[in-house]
Amino acid sequence: MTTAGAIYDWIDKIAPFSTAMGFDNAGFLVGDRSAPVRRVLLALDITAEVAEEAARDGAQLVVSHHPVIFTPLRTLSAESPVYRLAGAGIAAICAHTNLDMAAWGVNTCLAGRIGLQDVHGMDSDPASGASPWFLGELPEPLMPQDFAKQVGTRLGCGGLRYVPGHRPVRTVGLCSGSGAEFLSAAQAAGADAFVTADTRHHQLLEAQAAGITLVDAGHFATEDVVIEPLCEKLAAAFPSVAFQKSTVHRDPASYLLF
Repeated sequence: MTTAGAIYDWIDKIAPFSTAMGFDNAGFLVGDRSAPVRRVLLALDITAEVAEEAARDGAQLVVSHHPVIFTPLRTLSAESPVYRLAGAGIAAICAHTNLDMAAWGVNTCLAGRIGLQDVHGMDSDPASGASPWFLGELPEPLMPQDFAKQVGTRLGCGGLRYVPGHRPVRTVGLCSGSGAEFLSAAQAAGADAFVTADTRHHQLLEAQAAGITLVDAGHFATEDVVIEPLCEKLAAAFPSVAFQKSTVHRDPASYLLF
């Protein structure tokens, strides 16, 4: 019988939890390592709806990217995802920045989805040796607007923001989620464009002044790309366990088109 701990150990091999950034709370966050597992639900976030879906589907474990516990819990209401998981006896494993930076992880899945080749990690983190952002190449150059459209289409974005650069896009830097802090490093490495999310106003201005294309495709869209591939890899590693991606969890943002 496969246990929740065995699944944690497998994830730890491809994305060591020891490489998670210091602010993070990745790991085995709810439940018992020795609990037997027959069904597993995967989602970017463990919301109350995802916890209900796991209970309804008979899952013994939820694997997510974002930690279901990030800051110290001061209260635990009946509506909280943690309460619902614990009440249903469902464990939770959360692979966050360790999965972002893994050689096979969120950033490499993002790079593959938007069409990059020759992808490699950049600027290894001093503490863990993992790479916080990645660099890759398009097969053929694209004009900035065409590149932004390709990113949005391939990620299924409801909408995105972008700053058009001064030159065609061939070399692309990226950091899934909130990674615009690496924009200058990407430019120094020769990137024509940078793909990320949660970009602040001064970072948009920085890209505009530098003439580099900056594409903000949204936090959900740049990270949810890892969930289906992770589901497939886990299914191959544990054939006796049923793995399924959440059907209720979607991008919480909606977009108006003008």
